[in-house]
Amino acid sequence: MAVRVLAVDDSSFFRKRIVEILKSDKAIEVVGAAENGRQAVEMARKLKPDVITMDIEMPEMDGISAVRAICSERPVPVLMLSSLTHEGATATLTAMEAGAADFMPKRFEDLASRTGNGGKGLVARVLALARGGRYRLTRPAAAPVPDRSSARPLTTGAASGSTSASAFARTTSKPQTSFASPSQVTAASQPARSHPSVASHASAVSAHLGRVKNTIGRGNDAPKILLIGASTGGPVALQAVLTSLPANFPLPILLVQHMPAAFTKAFAERLDGICNISVKEAQGGETLRPGQALLAPGGMQMLLDGSERSARIRVIESDPSFTYKPSVDLTFGSVSRAFGGLVHAIVLTGMGADGREGCRALKQKGASVWAQDEASCVVYGMPQAVAAAGLADQQFSIEKIAPRLIEELC
Repeated sequence: MAVRVLAVDDSSFFRKRIVEILKSDKAIEVVGAAENGRQAVEMARKLKPDVITMDIEMPEMDGISAVRAICSERPVPVLMLSSLTHEGATATLTAMEAGAADFMPKRFEDLASRTGNGGKGLVARVLALARGGRYRLTRPAAAPVPDRSSARPLTTGAASGSTSASAFARTTSKPQTSFASPSQVTAASQPARSHPSVASHASAVSAHLGRVKNTIGRGNDAPKILLIGASTGGPVALQAVLTSLPANFPLPILLVQHMPAAFTKAFAERLDGICNISVKEAQGGETLRPGQALLAPGGMQMLLDGSERSARIRVIESDPSFTYKPSVDLTFGSVSRAFGGLVHAIVLTGMGADGREGCRALKQKGASVWAQDEASCVVYGMPQAVAAAGLADQQFSIEKIAPRLIEELC
């Protein structure tokens, strides 16, 4: 059965061209075309499409409001088409929080061309979202700006299906002594704190997760760095994980999310504003420190040079032969050379197989690897590739990943 698609754009040129591109694939049936958000809501209600492509800036009702209205009635994968500007990136990320499943740049030259890859990319994204079966993720609730002057309470015990930090019912805080700085990073200064016992927290996590065998090394084999790679559906999945980590998380974190250049700075800023940990777009020459996540810049490649004790970020132009910029494989591979097996890697929702070879390099050194499970993925591509290759030690739903990290690493 063909994938039923509703196209939404206020520009008659773009609307017509998007419809033409989608109709060029026999696996897709365009069931309607709307010229504003209000029409989109009405047509989505009537036509019940499998996937919707959505513009952002439109008269009568903008794309963000339309996404919010549509997904509140009947969750459906929405692909946002966004301009490559900082403002466009910010609006797109807001749309993702409202319920959109994915986004792609809206370039005139790509959509106008009859021979380029822009049209193929649009078709591929639509089909990938349709194969996801249903829109699985519950959006994280908006979080207040964190006060990093002290560690925020940790949250554990998720309600079924929710990815929000607030969904974890039981709370406690970690003692400062349990967060010794890894030897290879510059220790982040932490103010003195008074914390209750960790025993109640460990008990709560165990009760929620059940008795799952530890997959992360302990003692001398404990990881010194956390890696997370994601693509389609990744922004919301990353937010679900990172907003649940404490300010004094003991490891540095490297994030690789498939995004264009204009988007990663805005994404890092948004995460930094709602997370307890620090999040920023990576820059060449930076060192690593606990409780800080560095996001690979869009359109570039992020590598880690040096050794465990002297590691520094290197940001380089991407070789044309690499499909993904940034590439999970390249970043993970470089970390395997710098840290050996003292790494814990996680591959989240995403289309394709980026991350599989990077995880293979890490596993050969003795690292631990988790993959997101199929049921909570927007697109079960990258995690499936890792799991099918026998490289995933465990697979978890998105709402269980942060509690497991807290239990095993904190």
